[in-house]
Amino acid sequence: MRVEHIGNAILHLGENLEVLPTLEMVDAVVTDPPYGLEFMGKEWDHGVPGVEYWEAIMAIMKPGAHLLAFGGTRTFHRLTCAIEDAGLEIRDCIMWVYGSGFPKSLDVSKAIDKAAGAEREVVGIDKSRLRPNRKYDSGAIGNVGGSGKSSDRSDNGATKTAPATPEAERWEGWGTALKPAWEPIIVARKPLIGTVAANVLEHGTGGLNIDGGRVGFGAKDDIHNKNPHTDGGVVDGNVDGKGNATRYQVPPGRWPANLIHDGSEEATAGFPKSSVTGKRSERSKAANVEETKFLSTDHQSTEYVDSGSAARFFYCAKASKADRGKENNCPTVKPTDLMRYLCRLVTPPGGVIADPFMGSGSTGRGALLGGFRFIGIEKGLEEFDTACRRISQVQNQGDLFNTIEK
Repeated sequence: MRVEHIGNAILHLGENLEVLPTLEMVDAVVTDPPYGLEFMGKEWDHGVPGVEYWEAIMAIMKPGAHLLAFGGTRTFHRLTCAIEDAGLEIRDCIMWVYGSGFPKSLDVSKAIDKAAGAEREVVGIDKSRLRPNRKYDSGAIGNVGGSGKSSDRSDNGATKTAPATPEAERWEGWGTALKPAWEPIIVARKPLIGTVAANVLEHGTGGLNIDGGRVGFGAKDDIHNKNPHTDGGVVDGNVDGKGNATRYQVPPGRWPANLIHDGSEEATAGFPKSSVTGKRSERSKAANVEETKFLSTDHQSTEYVDSGSAARFFYCAKASKADRGKENNCPTVKPTDLMRYLCRLVTPPGGVIADPFMGSGSTGRGALLGGFRFIGIEKGLEEFDTACRRISQVQNQGDLFNTIEK
């Protein structure tokens, strides 16, 4: 077992069932456990963590503390059941929608030819399936490097081959999997002691940071158009009997939803365009309002009058190219911005966040950037070293920022 102290983070190299009983009580758990898909043949993804893992995790959680756990679309039902059977309450499920997934599908036609021992003829390249970071010339088949010469490395299925048998021709275009475009995030909570109010006052846990998780408005016009009476940071919300508007402050953003997206073209294309909805109906215009206490003849609707993609209603967690890091080989790394948002949503100010399946340290990065303390556990040496490096980068950035501020 190895322990590294990096600023406000304590990282443990070891088996989580051995490390967990030694830890202090925490305010939240935000983690990305194995999905049980044997992803890319990785040994760590051989199964979904069972009840005993979540019992050990719940034991270090304060009453009312929240757990956020990523899952795979094929296996998150087992993850949910294991978490619930351990004694945690399932509160919700957040959908994280992204455009970076790639299909892991078997080509049925090619499989039929392979089983028959038939060799397929190469007929070209399907440019729609080329990797965006690869270069191909017009004549080469396969991967082409910066020199323009073809190599024998994988081309991500872009090479087009013709069916060699009648059976393969019949099943041309068939596969076995859809393109992954979302992942569930299980939202669970350790049972409260007493009421929510009593638990929050005693332990600081039990609620969600709604204002801290609000979806910010895109611009001042967006704030104004959200309500037609907005002017300079306040909203004329109600109208009294004399037709005078009462005023209240604009909320700091839209209410957080159980859907998050990455802002990619693929993800946002799935959201509809919202229309202008704030115009008063003919029935409303014709209503007798002379003796109505809360309306006047010139009363305007308080409905939304803004328009645009409905994607603006949901939090957008964009991942920069530098986020992963050049030497990070973790295939399931999550965006730091996403993890920072999730940490903020479920953790009280200055609280402690644990991640018993730390991987390359994305939760730790998000926790430190959010001003929280972090405890991580990882059993893989390569992943642990990567997490130490990535979390150190964030800690150093924070130290530099604090020095500048002082």
